[in-house]
Amino acid sequence: MKTKTIFMEFFIMTTLVSYAYPSFGREDVDVESLVNPGREFDTLDVISPASQDYNIYMLEILPPKYKMYVETCMDKMEPIGKCGLYVIKEILLNEPVSRECCLKVVKSWKKCFIETNKLMFQFYQLKRFASQVSFKINEVWNRCSAEVII
Repeated sequence: MKTKTIFMEFFIMTTLVSYAYPSFGREDVDVESLVNPGREFDTLDVISPASQDYNIYMLEILPPKYKMYVETCMDKMEPIGKCGLYVIKEILLNEPVSRECCLKVVKSWKKCFIETNKLMFQFYQLKRFASQVSFKINEVWNRCSAEVII
């Protein structure tokens, strides 16, 4: 009888923890990261004159309505600071962001979060991953919104 009680307590605790932290119970289907951690990831923010020209041109040719929409989104979003880097790390390296960053992500609203990240992956340094990250951006949103209830 004592064993049954201990088993039930363990089961209840595990269930409660999995509800509090859904990412613990998540099975990683695609655990391979898009970028190798370390040196390859660190070189993503290196800007050369050619890449800077590309980024400026890319921003200039965006439709004015889209540019205004993204600017409005960024104005409405809470400044996420380092959380933005952590979100990129989760997208590229599969390193989950903290609950605090998830809260900031969820507060930014889904459409704004997705559009600003899509725009970010059009910049020269990240454009090679643009075709692969659309699903990952949604995955980050879904994980964070499941983990954080506003």
